[in-house]
Amino acid sequence: MTLLPDVDEPLVDFDAGTGLPAQKPCDQSPSYQDPSGLDFGSGVELALAASNQLFNSRNAPRYVAQVLQGVNAVATKLERTSQPFTGVGPAEMKRRIEAVDLERPLPDTAAALEELQHTYLRDAVYFHDAKYAAHLNCPVVIPALVGEAVLSAVNSSMDTWDQSAGATMIERRLIDWTAERLGLGDKADGVFTSGGSQSNLQALLVARNQAVARQRQDPANAGLRLPLLLEKLRIFTSADSHFSIHKSASVLGLGFDAVVSVACAADHRMDPAALASALAAAHSEGLIPMAVVGTAGTTDFGAVDPLAELAALAGAYDAWFHVDAAYGGGLMVSNRHRHLLEGIRLADSVTVDFHKTFFQPVSSSALLVREGAMLRHVTYYADYLNPETAARAEIPNQVDKSIQTTRRFDALKLWLTLRIMGADAVGALLDEAIDLADRVGSVLAADDDFELAAEPQLSTLVFRYRPLLADGTRLSEDAADQLNPAIRSAVFASGQAVVAGTKIARRHYLKFTLLNAEATLEDIGEIIALLRSSGERLLAADLPAAGPGAKTEARA
Repeated sequence: MTLLPDVDEPLVDFDAGTGLPAQKPCDQSPSYQDPSGLDFGSGVELALAASNQLFNSRNAPRYVAQVLQGVNAVATKLERTSQPFTGVGPAEMKRRIEAVDLERPLPDTAAALEELQHTYLRDAVYFHDAKYAAHLNCPVVIPALVGEAVLSAVNSSMDTWDQSAGATMIERRLIDWTAERLGLGDKADGVFTSGGSQSNLQALLVARNQAVARQRQDPANAGLRLPLLLEKLRIFTSADSHFSIHKSASVLGLGFDAVVSVACAADHRMDPAALASALAAAHSEGLIPMAVVGTAGTTDFGAVDPLAELAALAGAYDAWFHVDAAYGGGLMVSNRHRHLLEGIRLADSVTVDFHKTFFQPVSSSALLVREGAMLRHVTYYADYLNPETAARAEIPNQVDKSIQTTRRFDALKLWLTLRIMGADAVGALLDEAIDLADRVGSVLAADDDFELAAEPQLSTLVFRYRPLLADGTRLSEDAADQLNPAIRSAVFASGQAVVAGTKIARRHYLKFTLLNAEATLEDIGEIIALLRSSGERLLAADLPAAGPGAKTEARA
């Protein structure tokens, strides 16, 4: 049987006003009208027609033909795309999307894909482009895309063994592999999640429940409900840590103010002395250090906290030590920089985002714990899904370890990546990005028009355009605060490049996040030139905040 039948696609008419395929009602065939007024004939015909779109053995050729049309549409678009974005604005995209009548289906896949060119593909932000340098979005490797196609079609659900079988064992093997790479020991375990925020949430949920379990051992707390036991719990993390730590504290009933922000040293790594002081102060006030959260790769600076020192301090107060390595976790396969993760083996739990520095499609993340038994803090048995008898029979239901129930087989993408490319090849891609950031950092540091906020540590660079003016003075801080966000917006609107922005000490900065191993110094140099020319144009147009009295500050 051939899986690639010849398909004659009908011509599609387009609406001159919207540029979208003209939508026509589906053909209506005569049908039997029941005396009750219900048209059973048309309902049956519609169901029969719809069944042709179900993925099954009968429709395998149709599946191959339609998916290949989609693959070809994306591949053709990429081949014809020369910049990361078109610059389209929200109002225009809203107009196009609202022009689509979802109650009137198009005649076939070809028409739907043609419409998709105007509603999505043409104006998507393409992370594979060398001039995309904004957020922690990576270009993805082809083996992972193969995995995405397979897992979507088979559609395993990772909650129970009787829905996932081989998929369960592949995920478990990858958890063991990751734990081994991190040095977490033979008792380690974990589970795949939707992303770093969920991994951090689950880690802190385990930490909270562990702290509460300890409190319940005190007779003075007998009979107290959970909310009353949360009042004294505190989480300690650096001022540069991910916002999901604060968000998790709120979701877990602790409140945003349960997070103690610990100062960083000049290199933007958490200061162990400041942590020691904060822990001691909390203890003296009768508060309970629930968790210390270290970061291996901060979002802005890529800083890796001194993990071994933080682990020792957490241990001294019997606090859970979690490491958010959503960004820096890829260092475990780096051929030249894995030493930066020194001390991560001491963590009680670790977050890793494979969809950042392992070059996987979204989503693919994992939470690892050094003591697998600690995952009991998220276990709940339901007779209709994962009864306790199944656990006693050692049936491997992954929902026992997860705060999700229905969950995709995202581990397959990483599995095929390792089986086709190997870990060293993935690490080589990350090493190239780190090396590029180092070279770009040298370029920015030597340029009088730009100020580099810190030396690069992984693959991010925080900097701003603050040029020397014709009279030898430098653009004022206040003017630079107005100018740099305007530069970023102008460049984004041009579509020629995409860069990020952030605030450091309440001042506005630009940011490069470099994860494309094929981007060159020349590529990033062109972005720098674009930022400079945009800044010059905005200054020449007398940006309001850069007017007389605000423009200059001090002689260089």
